[in-house]
Amino acid sequence: MSVISKRFAVLAATAVAAALVLSGCSSDNGGLAKQYGNGTTQNYISGDGAVTEVTADKRSDAVDFEAKDSDGDTVSSKDLKGKVVVLNFWYASCPPCRAEAKYLNKVHASYAGADDVAFIGVNVRDEAATAAAFERTFGVDYPTVLDQKTGTMQLALSGQIAPNAVPATIVLDTKGRVAARVLGAVDGTSILKTLISDELDAGKAS
Repeated sequence: MSVISKRFAVLAATAVAAALVLSGCSSDNGGLAKQYGNGTTQNYISGDGAVTEVTADKRSDAVDFEAKDSDGDTVSSKDLKGKVVVLNFWYASCPPCRAEAKYLNKVHASYAGADDVAFIGVNVRDEAATAAAFERTFGVDYPTVLDQKTGTMQLALSGQIAPNAVPATIVLDTKGRVAARVLGAVDGTSILKTLISDELDAGKAS
């Protein structure tokens, strides 16, 4: 399937319903957190990620969160307003998370120095040392929130187009609303770059 056709393969509510029946997928964020804590891997989504986009007139309220990243700095939705925000949900022993890291790094690097795009990793399972080892190995240099104890970032998306599985990547628009989700590994850079670019353009136009 081409990049363009994959990008528009699923839209808004119909895509949510379809994504939830994918193998290993769950809509219960609390259940996911428990499974991660128990060390299960049933929530892997391998291969190309299905893309869900939400048109601007169908977007819910802005996502509200405040958490500490692994360096102890505060990450908050309030401070990120006006930026396009990429939230990547991952953990170290997840094979597709390792596979997608290089693509996320490339997209992140393409916005180096930009003040209108922010990347945040959300580690849903690991302790600090394990997460840090992954970041060193794969050269991840954007901040990571360790979410396995509190579930703050996952709960912030409850009722929205939530992660539902790992890996998952959520794009928030400049108003802090969920604009798109890649469910499964990011495979390549073009789709994510396009999703970000679309929201930057929309933010400038509004």
